[in-house]
Amino acid sequence: MTAAPDVLAATPGHLRRLVADRGYDADALRRDLRAMGTKPVIPGRRCRKRPIRHDKRRYRDRWRIEAAICRLKDFRRIGTRYDKLAANFDSAVAIAAIVAFWC
Repeated sequence: MTAAPDVLAATPGHLRRLVADRGYDADALRRDLRAMGTKPVIPGRRCRKRPIRHDKRRYRDRWRIEAAICRLKDFRRIGTRYDKLAANFDSAVAIAAIVAFWC
């Protein structure tokens, strides 16, 4: 949660929505996202006194991204990140994605 503002500041372009899990439920992060023009799709924690409204359909589709990343991590080279250069790692991810999702 502490690194989220730095990552958002380094993001190029404009984000329409940010989908995150309950661990990123913080008023400061929501305020920063709205200031950037980004709609937060983050459910509120259970301990909140007032429930937070979010787009449940978009949040429910979050598992697809997580499933794709887990499938890529099945490849040892991707999961352990042996490559030191970003270009080599990106190439390995591309090859793993072709093998994982084409076959």
